[in-house]
Amino acid sequence: MYKYGAARSVWAVPAAVWALFLTGCGETPTASVPPSPTPSYGATFLGAGDCAARGRAFSEVPCTSERAVARVSVRSEGARAGGAAGCPLDTDFVLYIGGEGASGYACMRNLEAPHPGDPGMGGGPFTVVGDCVYRAGAGQVKETPCDGSGPNAPEFKVASSVPRRPDCPASTALYVELPGGGEGVGCARRV
Repeated sequence: MYKYGAARSVWAVPAAVWALFLTGCGETPTASVPPSPTPSYGATFLGAGDCAARGRAFSEVPCTSERAVARVSVRSEGARAGGAAGCPLDTDFVLYIGGEGASGYACMRNLEAPHPGDPGMGGGPFTVVGDCVYRAGAGQVKETPCDGSGPNAPEFKVASSVPRRPDCPASTALYVELPGGGEGVGCARRV
């Protein structure tokens, strides 16, 4: 658990890129407000149900604050293989949290649209049925908005999910690995 005054650092995993970066790097600060000197609103920094504000770094704020931009749906302590494996499929982004003697991650959902974790919106940490992808290199695809508003045009749309590749329809042009067990193969068609 975090104690007031303990050093904390927070990293974000943007959309399907999964590139870790220290929050604030590459971003223009939206306000020149110093980090809040008040203690965490819960027993855990950014615990389930807590809200966060963006600035130079993510900070915990009351969900009623006009600065609140996202809510924690799931909070996990400790580093886990697979990163956001315990997050809901509609997660918009994941914050990796490190501090004195503790680390973990928070599955975040924006309080208002856009929701990049929703099917077809071009982001979130998971590819799900309804998402569109483009080829990003040998054997690699990345999500992009299905409406074509992103920097990369959609090439394929995940139309269904099945347990194994042979279960995909004959019209399948691309197989996409989906999160979780069970129906873990996405059958994608050309757009």
